[in-house]
Amino acid sequence: MKPTNWLGVSCLAVASMLASCGQQKDGEAAKKSFIATENFDSSVKPGDNFFLFVNGKWIKSTEIPATETGAGSFNDLYNRTKANLKGIIEDAAKSNAAAGSIEQKVGDFYTAGMDSATIDKRGYEPVKPYLAKIDAIKDAKGVMAYVAEDQVENKNTLFAQGFNADEKNSSMNIAIYYQGGIGLPDRDYYFKTDSATAKVIKAYQTYIAKLFELTGTDAATAAKNAQTVYALEKQLAGAHRTNVELRDPKSNYNKFAVADLDKQMPTFGWKTLLPAMMINTDSVNVGQPAFYKKVDELLKSVPVEDWKTYLRFHKLADAASALSSNFVDARFEYTKVLSGQRKIKARWERMVQNTDGNLGEALGQLYVKKYFTEDAKKRMLDLVNNLEKAFETRISSLDWMSDSTKAKAKDKLHAFLKKIGYPDKWRDYSKVAIDKGKYFENLVSCAKNEYAYQVAKVGKPVDKTEWGMTPPTINAYYNPTFNEIVFPAGILQFPFFDPNADDAINYGGIGMVIGHEMTHGFDDQGAQYDKEGNMRDWWGKDDYTKFKAKSKQVIDLYNGFTVQDSVHVNGALTTGENIADIGGIAIAYDAFKLTKQGQDTTKIDGFTPDQRFFISLGQIWRDKIKPETELLYINTDPHSPAMYRVNGPLMNFTPFYKAFNIQPTDKMFVAEDKRIKIW
Repeated sequence: MKPTNWLGVSCLAVASMLASCGQQKDGEAAKKSFIATENFDSSVKPGDNFFLFVNGKWIKSTEIPATETGAGSFNDLYNRTKANLKGIIEDAAKSNAAAGSIEQKVGDFYTAGMDSATIDKRGYEPVKPYLAKIDAIKDAKGVMAYVAEDQVENKNTLFAQGFNADEKNSSMNIAIYYQGGIGLPDRDYYFKTDSATAKVIKAYQTYIAKLFELTGTDAATAAKNAQTVYALEKQLAGAHRTNVELRDPKSNYNKFAVADLDKQMPTFGWKTLLPAMMINTDSVNVGQPAFYKKVDELLKSVPVEDWKTYLRFHKLADAASALSSNFVDARFEYTKVLSGQRKIKARWERMVQNTDGNLGEALGQLYVKKYFTEDAKKRMLDLVNNLEKAFETRISSLDWMSDSTKAKAKDKLHAFLKKIGYPDKWRDYSKVAIDKGKYFENLVSCAKNEYAYQVAKVGKPVDKTEWGMTPPTINAYYNPTFNEIVFPAGILQFPFFDPNADDAINYGGIGMVIGHEMTHGFDDQGAQYDKEGNMRDWWGKDDYTKFKAKSKQVIDLYNGFTVQDSVHVNGALTTGENIADIGGIAIAYDAFKLTKQGQDTTKIDGFTPDQRFFISLGQIWRDKIKPETELLYINTDPHSPAMYRVNGPLMNFTPFYKAFNIQPTDKMFVAEDKRIKIW
C-alpha cells in the first residue's frame, strides 16, 4: 500500500485483506461469549504483558498454515468474509445474468480466472505484443513512449502517479507523481548487507532470471539480464527518499509548471509524456523531484538495450500472476523467501481477492445487499458520534494547548466526513469487457477502466463521495485532503463489532478503530491539514512546538521495543500510527464511559466492564506472523507489530492501571508523570 501512504491516507492495518488462516472455529467460539478466555495465558500477569495475557495460550498453540504468512483476528474475519464473497461470486457465475450486468461481470471474471487449463495453454502469449513493442524501441524517446502506453493500462512501470486532491487547494484534483521503478519492497533493500536482506536479494535476482528463461532466453543470458535489471533498479533506488522521509507531507508537495519540468528534464519529456497518458494540464505535483531528475539522467546515460531489458522484466513480472502456472510458481518462489509463506493459496482464494481488486464496487454491491444491514450502519454511526463527543471533551481538557488552537481543532473534528459501510454512489463498470475465456484481457480491461476513471479527475472539482476502499475490505482509513473517516462494511463484524455484544466489547473493538482514525486527523501528518483538507499551518506556534515534543516521546518509546534479536520497531516510521493507537484507545474509553455499562460495575463472565473493554482491545490485535513477514513489515509498514499496538498505548493509559491493579513492580508500569498523553 505504499502509494496509499504517499497520498496521505492513514489506514488501520496494512494488508488485512491479503491473508487468511484456518482459525474460523476459534473465532466462532469467541463470538458466543465475546471474550475468548481459552486464549488467555494465566502464567502472564496483565501488567507484565497484556497482549500475551489475553492471547498467549493461543499464540503458543497456533501453527500458521503453510499457505499463510500469519494467523489472528484479522485472518479469522477475512476467512469468514472470503467464504461469503466466494458464495456471492459463484452464485453470480451460475446465474446466467444479463450481459453487462454486475452479476455477469463478477461471475465471468472469476470464471475466467479459475480456468487454469486455458490460462496454462496460453502460456505467456498474452504479453507477446508488449514484448514486441519493447523490442522495437530505438532510443530514450521510445522508452518513454512505451512507459506512457503502459501507464494508460494503469501500470506504474517506471514511476507511480495518482490523481487526487491538491493538498493546498483541496477542492480541486491534480496529477501527482511519486518515486518508483524498483521491484523490491523498499529502497533500503538495495543497500542493506545483513543476511536476511541478502537472501531476499538473491531470490529476487533468481526470479528475474527465471522470467527471462520462461520466455526462451538461455540461462547465461538470463542471469546477465538479471544483473542488468538489478543494477538499474539500484540506481533508481539511490534517488528514492526513505520511508521515514516520505512521511513529511510538506517535502512531498512540489507543484511545478509542466513547461518548467520539461526544460529541467528534456529527455524525460513531460510535455510529450503527459498527453500520451491522456493528461491535459499545465501543472503537476512532483512528490520526489530528485527521483525524476535521476530518471532523466539515466535515460541519457544507460544504454537503450539495458532499458529494454528492464522493461521486459517488469512487463513479465507485472503479468506473471495472470499467466501460466510456471510464471505463477516462479513468482511464488521469490515470495516464499520474502514473506515466509510456504505454500501458494488455493486458486479460488486468489481469484476472490482479484475480483475484489478489479471489480470491487460491483462485488461490493452484491456483498452489502446480503451481509450488511442498515441497523448495523445506524449503530455504527451512533458509536462514531459518541466518540466525537468524547474527543471534543478531551480537546477541551488538554493542558498543553491554547484555547485558540483548541477551537480550531474542534472545528476540524466536527467537520469530519463520516462514511460507513459502502458508498452512496457506486462506480460504473459499463465500459469493462469481461470474457470467460480471456483472463489476462479481462484484467487489462479493468485496468484501463480504472485509469480512465482516475485520469478524468485532473483539473476537476473533488468528488468527496468516492471511496478509497471496497465495501468488503477489513480495514478503515482517514484521508486528510477529504478530512474523512471511512469504515467499510467488512470491518464491521466481530471481533471489532457485533450488534449483540455489550458496549465494552464494541467500544474496545470498533470504538478503538474509530478513535484511531479520528486521531489520524491530529497525528504528526494529519495535524498539518486544516478542516477543509488543505495543508496549512493552523496551529499556534507554541502549541505545535509542544505537539512535536510529545510526538518525539512516542518515537523514543517505540524505538525501544524489540521485535527480533537486535531488530527494533522503527519509531519514526510508525509515529503516526502509534499516535493514533494511543489516542484511539483513550477516546474510545471516554466514549464508553458515557454509556450505561461504562458507568456500571456489573461483571460479565467474571470481568468488570472496564476489564472487558481492555480485553476486547487485546483480542482484536491477536496475531502471529512469520519471522520473514515480521522483518518485511518492520522495513516497510508504518504500523507497529500487534503486541506493541496493545501494550504501547496501555502502558501510557491510567484507567488500564486501575482496571487490572497494575503495580510499580510490573513490567509495563510507567510512572504516571511519565505516561505519554497527547490527545
